[in-house]
Formats: sequence, structure tokens, C-alpha cells
Amino acid sequence: MDALVRLAFYCFAASSIALAGSAVCYLLFAFGWVRDRQPALAGAGASVGGPAVSLGIGAMAESFGRFATMLAWFSVLFQGLSIALRSVAAGRLPLSNMYEFSKTFIFLIVLVYLLFERWYGVRQVGTVVLPIAVGMALYVWSLPVSMREVDPLIPALQNPPLLTLHVSLAILAYATFAVSFAAAVLYLAADGRRIGWLPSPALLDDLAYRAVTVGFPAMTLVLILGSVWAHRAWGTYWSWDPKETASLFTWLIYGVYLHSRSLRGWRGRRSAVVLLIGFGAVLFTYFGNYIFGGLHAYGGV
Repeated sequence: MDALVRLAFYCFAASSIALAGSAVCYLLFAFGWVRDRQPALAGAGASVGGPAVSLGIGAMAESFGRFATMLAWFSVLFQGLSIALRSVAAGRLPLSNMYEFSKTFIFLIVLVYLLFERWYGVRQVGTVVLPIAVGMALYVWSLPVSMREVDPLIPALQNPPLLTLHVSLAILAYATFAVSFAAAVLYLAADGRRIGWLPSPALLDDLAYRAVTVGFPAMTLVLILGSVWAHRAWGTYWSWDPKETASLFTWLIYGVYLHSRSLRGWRGRRSAVVLLIGFGAVLFTYFGNYIFGGLHAYGGV
């Protein structure tokens, strides 16, 4: 088992390297397209060599973009192997503490983003999503070394079906909310400005909405399954535990987003601001254990 745990960690290290490389390439991709637009903004009076230089910068940016996507897929592959190996070693999915939860979150946030990249045919959203994933990887590296070991589950967590469903759906919801956040950030950057390298505001608005339509039902199931599990583990469906309360607040924010968009016709800037607030609530829910503790503070954090 120890050998599998070490191999899982080595795969995570390889995934982290690929992730960092991918994030750098996405940023270089964005920078290249920004540079590519500068000669055009200079107008028809640009130097004779301007168009050729612009073409070269644009081609280089595309190369960085393709390399960024490839490295992101490598990161998903290595992270998936890490999760699979740790699952074999533990006899369950690695979801029991912040170390395991965060590793699985990195896997899903990158995978969910890559699927949206393929569906929409745009890479620009990766300039926000991949740095978030790198930040999560740095957080995992900062955790105590002792958390890398596989420990027996405490009694409250010894319910494999609910553990798998409840926590996996939470990670899926957070991952899709991160993608919607990234699209909202770029929407606010593009709205009312001439930023040629960004997708149209309408596309970004739609991408953010589609991501939330995946994440919101998942978050709904998280609350339902969590209440069932709480009753079995602690004898009450709801105890206003800090993480329970934060999860409910997060769910309400995204419910407001969907309600205002569907019934009040909110689009664009107002919806994007709600998504920024919603992701702030996600981060608070994610890391609230450090501030408030509570029944969800397992494994020391």
C-alpha cells in the first residue's frame, strides 16, 4: 500500500508540473493575441513590416494555445492516475480530507474546463481557470506531509456510497462554478471594450450560464445527500454547521442567478457580477474550516 501511495504522489507531482506549464502557456497565448492586435490598432499608417509581424505573433500565440491544451490534458491524465492509485491503496475514492478533496478538485476543474473548451472552441477562458488550478495545487503542496498518508476513516465518514456521491458532486459543482467565474471575469473585461482576442461577450455569457446549469443541480444534490448523511451520522438533518450554512448560502446565490436570468431577463454585466459573488461564496465554503471549524473539519483541516 505504501508503494501505491508514493506512486500516487509522484503522479500528482507530474500533474502539477504539467499544470504549471499549461497555465504559463495559456497566459502566453493571451499575451500573444494582445500583441497581435496592437499593430491593427495603430491603423493604416503602421510600418511596412507590421502585417508580417502581426501574422507571426498570431501564429506563435496559436502554438502556445495548442501546447497549453495538450499540457492540460497531460495534467488530467497524471492526476487521474494519482487518484486511481490512491483509491486502490485506500479502498475508496480519495475524498476524506482537504488533501484528497483538493487533489480531486484539481482533476475535475481542469477536466470540466477542457470539455467546455472543446464544446465552445475557445481557449481564452483557460487564462483564468488554469491559474486557479495551479493555486489549488500550491495549496495541496502546502499541506502537512502527514496528510499524504492513507488513514482509516473516522466513524462519521464510514459510509462509502454517501461519501462518494456527496463529496464528488460537491467537487463537480465547485469545478463548474470556477469555469463560470472565469467566463464572467472575461465578460466583464470584454463588455463595452474593444479587446479583439477575447470571445464575444454573448459567447462568454452563454458559457457561464451553461456551466451553472451543470453545477447548480449538483449543488442541490449535495445539500440533499448531506442532510440524509447528517441524520445517519449525527441524528439530525440540519445543524447549522458552518460548512452546511455556507453551502446553503452558495446554493442560494446561484439560485438567484438562474432565477434572475430566467424570469427577469438578466444578462451580461449584472449576471457576471452575481457569478463573481457566487465564486467568492464557493471559496468561503471550501476554506471555511480554517476559520470556523465545525463538524466538517476532518483530518486537522
